[in-house]
Amino acid sequence: MKIINVFRLLLTLSISLLISCKHEIEIDFNSFGPNPSGNFTKEESLIERMNHYKVPGVSIAVVDSGGTMWAKGFGIANTVNGKKVGTETLFQAGSISKPIAALSVLKLFEEGKVDLDEDVNTYLKDWKIPENKFTVDQKVSVRRLLTHTAGVTVHGFPGYRQGDSIPSIQMILNGEGNTGVIYVDTIPGSTWRYSGGGYTIIEKLVEDISGLSFEEYLGVNILRPMGMKNSTYEQPLPSDLHASASAAYTDNGKIIEGLWHNYPEHAAAGLWTTPTDLVKFCIEIQKILSGKTNGVLSRETVELMLTKHMNNWGLGVSLENDHDSLTFGHRGKNAGFTNYMVSFVHKDNTLVIMANGDNGRELINEIQRSVFNYYQW
Repeated sequence: MKIINVFRLLLTLSISLLISCKHEIEIDFNSFGPNPSGNFTKEESLIERMNHYKVPGVSIAVVDSGGTMWAKGFGIANTVNGKKVGTETLFQAGSISKPIAALSVLKLFEEGKVDLDEDVNTYLKDWKIPENKFTVDQKVSVRRLLTHTAGVTVHGFPGYRQGDSIPSIQMILNGEGNTGVIYVDTIPGSTWRYSGGGYTIIEKLVEDISGLSFEEYLGVNILRPMGMKNSTYEQPLPSDLHASASAAYTDNGKIIEGLWHNYPEHAAAGLWTTPTDLVKFCIEIQKILSGKTNGVLSRETVELMLTKHMNNWGLGVSLENDHDSLTFGHRGKNAGFTNYMVSFVHKDNTLVIMANGDNGRELINEIQRSVFNYYQW
């Protein structure tokens, strides 16, 4: 895939992507309604939009239907040392950790080590989901955990500041960290409710079956085989990667004390990565569906992954639209990081945006609308 440098990206009344020195793409932003910040009569650069939302840095990767990819970083990764965002700057993926994490248990499924519909307590060793009145007839399964239909508590995780004591996965499950006990409070399979707690159970299951730490299993069996060389589930982030990592910023643009929070809930929120690496995940899924035989998963498993369940959720991914317009993706939010990933199942189109600010969602929405409008996705 050819990597094309992007020299600037203009947003709002009109947006220009300068791809190489020779090719200028004009993107019309007028069709998206009133500008969120008021009426403007001049072009505004992406940096100005970032300043408006108090987001210091953004990293973007796009693949169009012709298979051409461009990737570019904008703004500042660390306002203390002035380091700029580049294509290899690491961002916390937040909940985009989940679809990559889902591949781990799907890999174990392919190897015959776990059944998608069996009671997960069958596989868990030194910790079990407590039985109660909700689990008498219906059990928590891998399929239900991946699709957020297991009836499991704890929506998300706030992370731990630098210097805080980091709990083990079992302590987190028992509510001995900074979130509540993870348990079943609704009949499994009866309703959809987003649960980071459910993915924490998945993490424990992968460790118990594989005998490896979650970050080690993902590194060896998922990340490296997909070529995601700038990605890791290690938490805290190893010191030799600190120079490559973006700092995190609050909604008023203030740097988070200690630069970022740590997330021992690896499967739910612990991935450090780049847009270019996340594009590699999306391309891998697309290629497997197109006939790749030595992929990280089989075509049959990927088809299961992209099958809609309750609330249009697949096995680890959010699914939107149908037929040729079917997309898979996820949003991500950690303290000081906001992210977006979407990819078309039956086309090469993919967009990943990662921002180092709590206020990044509206900015990401502007970029997403402009890219979709230009490429007519």
